[in-house]
Amino acid sequence: MKFNKIILFFLLLIFTSCDQHRIDNSKKNDFKFEKKYKNSGFALIYNKDLNIKKLDNRSLFIFSNNLKKKSFVKITNPINKKSLIAQVKSNKIKYSNFYNSVISNRIAETLELDIDEPFIEIILISKESTFIASKAKTFKEEEKVAEKAPIDGIKISNLIVKENQNLKTIKNRKFSYSIKVADFYYEKTALLMVDRIKNETSLDNLKILQLSKTNYRVLIGPFNDIKTLKDSFEKMNSFYFENLEILKNV
Repeated sequence: MKFNKIILFFLLLIFTSCDQHRIDNSKKNDFKFEKKYKNSGFALIYNKDLNIKKLDNRSLFIFSNNLKKKSFVKITNPINKKSLIAQVKSNKIKYSNFYNSVISNRIAETLELDIDEPFIEIILISKESTFIASKAKTFKEEEKVAEKAPIDGIKISNLIVKENQNLKTIKNRKFSYSIKVADFYYEKTALLMVDRIKNETSLDNLKILQLSKTNYRVLIGPFNDIKTLKDSFEKMNSFYFENLEILKNV
């Protein structure tokens, strides 16, 4: 009997060790991948009058408070489809959250952004991406070129174009944008969100766009000038949405 108890004790000890081993392994394999970040909105083009940390206007760096420092991103001008790779220099710079980033003059010029309507799309390049290494290498090479090719006499103040600037104002293009609040699985949930926004803000130009049987998008707009768009966007701050977007109406 005593011998049987000893055998039982050792069997329990073995099973317990096996269970613990499995638990440890599960913890090791619980990888936390970066959430895929994508945002469309207006960029703030850096100039020395912004009273924020300096951003070299020749660089391919950006400030973005929604992404980790040293993250690589792809920035695209949705109007002409031109894009480039940039790196987040800091995520602790204070600027209006209406802007999805602060970009250098060189980025704005390369993408041929409209200085009065600097609309861009930012996509995070995941560390697990197979081409992040090659893109990082290309980025460093581009940075070296930028250092040797200084931009002279370029200043941006209050988004007004001066004669000696390389940035352009594109005229005769209709300004029409909407704020994407969120996508919802159920129409009822989308309706509840619309009611809440109407009750807690002065916004009333809301609508629900059905994208599919299980996708209902809440939009605010359209807006025909950037000031009204910005004011409405900032009224949504109290809702603490992680990723409000601005969509161009086509």
